[in-house]
Amino acid sequence: MRSLTRVPEQLRETFRARVSGDPSGAPDWVRDIARVGTGPGWFEPDGVVWRVHGDLSTLVGGVAALMGQGAHPLALAGVQRHSAYREDPWKRLAGTARWLVVSTFGSVELAEREAARVRGMHARVRGRVHGRPYSASDPTLLRWVHLAFTDAFLAAQLTVGSDLSGRFGPGWPDAYVAEWARAARELGATDLPATQAELAEALAAHRPELQPVPDHLREFLAAPPGLSAPERLVYRGLSGAAAYVVSPAIAGCAGVPGRGRGGAAQLAVTRVQLRALRLALGSYSPSEEAARWRLGMGPAPAWL
Repeated sequence: MRSLTRVPEQLRETFRARVSGDPSGAPDWVRDIARVGTGPGWFEPDGVVWRVHGDLSTLVGGVAALMGQGAHPLALAGVQRHSAYREDPWKRLAGTARWLVVSTFGSVELAEREAARVRGMHARVRGRVHGRPYSASDPTLLRWVHLAFTDAFLAAQLTVGSDLSGRFGPGWPDAYVAEWARAARELGATDLPATQAELAEALAAHRPELQPVPDHLREFLAAPPGLSAPERLVYRGLSGAAAYVVSPAIAGCAGVPGRGRGGAAQLAVTRVQLRALRLALGSYSPSEEAARWRLGMGPAPAWL
């Protein structure tokens, strides 16, 4: 019986280590959420940004966002030439997760420190592709990355995540788009949408710049290397749902159906998977646990 009770704990440890890139599931940047600063951060505790980014639907949204980002040739060049995502995809995932959770759950001091770190990294990412210059610090390119991520996270929450209407009212998608724009502005992005409708219009306006996502990236996102058999099963559900979450403005380039193009059976399966993960992992991620303790809203994390 004792061995059976260890199964959920082992699952939590394996999952959190995979996503965070740290065997403990709580790397230093997660621990800093508890240790650096004392007050709230950029976003209201238990507000709409906390609830969207604290939902496991971000696992689907993350895959959909990468599909979308890969459709912009300049954004793709920056990732391909300045990161080791092919050799160590999980390190790349952990790097993306770090910005998301620190800016969401960290104190103002920590979020500003993290933004400065990311800006410094972006300053080194520059070059030319097919005769066109690119720079990760370019406000226009930063805007594209923000649009793709915001749309994917919002769509995933609406499609396979918890229903937030009862808590925040029917207008919560607009609130999320407007509030999350702060993080992109801190990195240098400008002219950001403030409503769900403006977000859709902004994505559609980029359509002439987009190109088909390369086959190797599509294959990589469909089945990244290094997963165990159980992990492959879960990931297949996440990537399958992501194909029906991608914006219609991007779906053709990504080679997926996109939103509103069916997928009811796949989405139903993924919702069941996410519910099971929620039961196994608990109510809050290590990052949110750290933030809640810092703010006096919850007990100390086990690792503290």
